[in-house]
Amino acid sequence: MPRRLPSSRDGDRDRRCRRGPQTPNVHIDTSAYATKRLPAPLISFIKTRTGQRKVLFGTNYPMMSHAHALRGLDELGLTDEARLDYLHGNAQRIFTIGRE
Repeated sequence: MPRRLPSSRDGDRDRRCRRGPQTPNVHIDTSAYATKRLPAPLISFIKTRTGQRKVLFGTNYPMMSHAHALRGLDELGLTDEARLDYLHGNAQRIFTIGRE
């Protein structure tokens, strides 16, 4: 069963990024951050093959609007595939959304 962990504390987030390949059912969400404020280690992790499939976009709505949470997305330098996975592909795959 997949587990989603918020990326709230630096030590926890950094440890999850390092151990990502060893924990196939553990994923990180970004609901604690606006995209433009994502920590550099997390951005680097998203750009790896493993991280691309382990990090999920989050908004912390209603505390943060979707528009505010997405600001800065273009500046992350993600590939088209990584961007799609981050924004919805990972959630769709992990939670089997849209499958019959």
